[in-house]
Amino acid sequence: MSRPTKTEIEARLASMPEPDLTDPDNPEWSDADFGRARPPEEALPPEVLAAFPQTVARLRGRQKAPTKRQVTLRLDRDVISHFQAEGPGWQSRINAALRRVIGKAS
Repeated sequence: MSRPTKTEIEARLASMPEPDLTDPDNPEWSDADFGRARPPEEALPPEVLAAFPQTVARLRGRQKAPTKRQVTLRLDRDVISHFQAEGPGWQSRINAALRRVIGKAS
């Protein structure tokens, strides 16, 4: 049995009907739906919020006036490990340490 060619595969795909990707149990949101939406802190009980602490923490959104710039920086593994060992916020701690080096408090 020979392998189908790219042209044969494309022809077979073109002859297939488009799949219906709509989900009646999960319809697309309307402007009215977005207007009624509430943040999780208002809509969910505390025990549910407690089950997803990282999710709620990440809902900060974009900065109103970006003051930081994303860069790529290579650091020694032991330096990264030192800051990561203290838990979340390690990038901010590196930023604060660099600020101390240049003499500007954060």
